[in-house]
Amino acid sequence: MIQRSEDRRSAPRRVVITGIGAITPIGTGVEGMWNGLRKRESAVRRISRFDPTPFRSHIAAQVDDFDPETYMERNRARRMERYAQFSVAASRQALEDAALDPAGEDPERVGVQMGSALGGVAYGETQFTSYVGRGVRGVDPMLALAVFNGAASCNVAIEFGFTGPNSTNGMSCASGAIAIGDGWRLIRDGDADVVLSGGVEAPLAPLCYGAFAIIRAMSTRNDDPQHASRPFDAERDGFVMGEGAAVLVLEELEHARARGARIYAEVLGYGTSNDAHHMTAPRPDGAQAVRAMRRALEVGGVAPEELDWVNAHASSTPLNDSTESRVIRTVMGEHADAVPVSGTKGYHAHCLGATGAVEAAISALVIQRGWIPPTLNLEAPGEGCDLPYVTGEGAERPVSYVVSNSFGFGGINAALVFGPAPE
Repeated sequence: MIQRSEDRRSAPRRVVITGIGAITPIGTGVEGMWNGLRKRESAVRRISRFDPTPFRSHIAAQVDDFDPETYMERNRARRMERYAQFSVAASRQALEDAALDPAGEDPERVGVQMGSALGGVAYGETQFTSYVGRGVRGVDPMLALAVFNGAASCNVAIEFGFTGPNSTNGMSCASGAIAIGDGWRLIRDGDADVVLSGGVEAPLAPLCYGAFAIIRAMSTRNDDPQHASRPFDAERDGFVMGEGAAVLVLEELEHARARGARIYAEVLGYGTSNDAHHMTAPRPDGAQAVRAMRRALEVGGVAPEELDWVNAHASSTPLNDSTESRVIRTVMGEHADAVPVSGTKGYHAHCLGATGAVEAAISALVIQRGWIPPTLNLEAPGEGCDLPYVTGEGAERPVSYVVSNSFGFGGINAALVFGPAPE
């Protein structure tokens, strides 16, 4: 039995979003990312970071305007590689956006939960090349501290002095959503009052990128990059890799109210499951993805007919988009043709472990601002893609309840449900 919205206030500790940090290929910061969406243009281009010609795919969405010294001292920036720099920079943005002074908080009540599919592996790849060419003297002494996934949340904790619960999960392309779900649980259960939660990915090195090209998971529309990521479209031929980070300041409601914080949205529910089926292919019947979505809705006390938007994972791969459409239709039941669905990877591409956090940030902004972004490059829905997808100019309308899906290699499923800022 799904708990109705009128019973939701009985939850002991409610969790709200009071700050957003974003470093994405379509823009930096809240307004940069939002303006990137409103332009309705893809950031996908031919890769310039390295020579991609050995591989089938030559395109990606890069963050080309990132200067780490905007967010941290020069010496600190030099001791971190891009993955850790993204983590600290997006966290600083989120704290500033929330007007939350770290020095004013009990550090033991502030946690950090991050997610990343690959962590610092791309940097490790560059160091291996240096080792082969120059031997041990060519290797950065900080290498061992840079490649592990935990470098994200640990560097954020060190930068701001937060000593609460700290973790970086590595659950592939669902990592960012899982980090937000875990942060929500920490606050709900009383283990923290504030949690910086998000995802980060800096995968654009030859073999990190090429590994996904080798298994033929990525688009080869090399001659038309801006139209390569095309969720749900009949001509979709794989995902496009991107890089970036997004961090949310999650805060216990009364803590936020006490300091007069601006609230974007409330985190209402979270569900996760595993297909236990295949490392790359989703379970054909989508049963466990359905269970993750339903669990998030049940925990959040949101009935399917109350949803105003489904922010789909929509990876632009032939198998995943049709399977996700089937999953959404099953969860929505008789309401499936009435609730709009979008995928935003046509804008920022697929930032792997960061993507769930980027899309959670977009979900919160859609609730606050009342505009649903269209699915870029969706011209004719493919077989099995039969939902009311938002296209064209997008949709200007009040949005109260949103579910955001994330799915990843290994059969990982995660769903987050968001609601409006409490009155």
